[in-house]
Amino acid sequence: MKQIIKYHLIAALCLMLAGCENLLDVDPAAKYSTDTFWRTEEHAKAGLTGCYNALLPWRDVHFFEFDMITSNAMPYNESNGTQAIGKGEHLSITPLVATLWTNCYTGIGRTNAFLDNIAKVSMDENLRSRMIGEAKFLRAFFYLNLVDKFGGVPLITEMPNAEKQAMLPRDSKEAVVEQILKDLSEAAPALPTSYSGTDEGRITQGAALALKARTLLYNEKWTEAAEVAKAVMEAGTYSLFNNYRYFFSEANKHNAEVIFNVESSLPDFQTTHDQSIFRLNRPAPLKELVDLYQMKDGLSIRESPLYDPEQPYENRDPRLHYSITVIGYPYNGKPIAKQDVMTTGFGMKKYTSYTDNQTIALVERSAFNSILIRYAEVLLTYAEAQNESHGPDNSVYDAVNRVRRRESVEMPDLPTGLTKEQMRQAIRLERRIELALEGLYYSDILRWKTAETENNGTMHDADGIEIVQRKFRTDRDYLWPIPYDQTVLNPNLTQNPNWD
Repeated sequence: MKQIIKYHLIAALCLMLAGCENLLDVDPAAKYSTDTFWRTEEHAKAGLTGCYNALLPWRDVHFFEFDMITSNAMPYNESNGTQAIGKGEHLSITPLVATLWTNCYTGIGRTNAFLDNIAKVSMDENLRSRMIGEAKFLRAFFYLNLVDKFGGVPLITEMPNAEKQAMLPRDSKEAVVEQILKDLSEAAPALPTSYSGTDEGRITQGAALALKARTLLYNEKWTEAAEVAKAVMEAGTYSLFNNYRYFFSEANKHNAEVIFNVESSLPDFQTTHDQSIFRLNRPAPLKELVDLYQMKDGLSIRESPLYDPEQPYENRDPRLHYSITVIGYPYNGKPIAKQDVMTTGFGMKKYTSYTDNQTIALVERSAFNSILIRYAEVLLTYAEAQNESHGPDNSVYDAVNRVRRRESVEMPDLPTGLTKEQMRQAIRLERRIELALEGLYYSDILRWKTAETENNGTMHDADGIEIVQRKFRTDRDYLWPIPYDQTVLNPNLTQNPNWD
């Protein structure tokens, strides 16, 4: 996607047009209007670039942040209001609440502007069809983020128009989900299975199907979710990357497990993952997560004869040391000390440039791609949906065990003879471990309705010391409040229950 950067400045002009119609009554050579902009293939590419650029908050703010609301991790400070949400102290003015709403509708406005104008452009029809598929995927992605946290929201599928849209009420969650699925169903056949060269990193058919499977899973449409996930699996496009530790690395960012990510590059579209994770200890894993990593025999630390409380991090699921730094174990060329991970005594390895045994200077900026969908998630989506719809058949075992058998992980297969409920718990644990600190676990405990137990209580640091109190109100917190400024600007936006 290096080509996207080329269109960044012209895209900014395009996006200004989408939201500032009063500026469109001029047509000098140095300015654009809706009549003069949407003409050439170059204009169409610039407009779509603007739609992709709306993903930038998911590279940082809307990625790690959500795991820090759960018992997986915590932030070292109150930035973004993440800690407040975890404590049940958030309000309709909490920054993370407000920015998620704004960033999603920014993306929706851009994709709507693109979709409403692309027909005017003189261009190759196959390319037009593909670009429409990319835009529909993005619109679906933004809407799924909204309904996941807020429930029903205003459903807008036309380019921004204040007179028509400023006072719209909320549509039902079901109506929005229907539109998401419609967009993804239409996008998938228009998209290629892969790209090459400067187009590498664009949205593929597999991405559309994987996001559709996630949407179906999140809405308990079990049979359909399993069918769509299976289609991704049977396509043969994706596979598990052999090295779990370095799957999350700049060098391997376009490997065969990646289905959808936010592209980064130096110097213009850089990330601060190394600095945030290593120097600021954000996110800081909690003991509640670390203790759930099984022993290498596949048993829990409470059941396994391999567990030694004097050496609690020995003989564990390899994904523990691939994902998390532990005091006394090597990282960046030296044993981790307490001052390196002051928040909880644990740090995060995923998305860092550092190895265990080689020392390098602090990396201030890097070009990690934030991976939003990967093949392991699709396998676990299939397993969960198939188990819920048909029970723990052989295909469910196979999907989970493929994740556990990944080269470099090689955990034992699940025990045979599990009941549907036992398999459900095994899949949920596998999702939590495999996808740890990748921003999905908060959505999981919301949809599983387990947040009321998992996010109520005291969380602990590596020494077992109480470090933060989580609180979750069952009658309120399964939905976020509609941001205060939105309800002021639009009184037709009804607030979610018990947030008034």
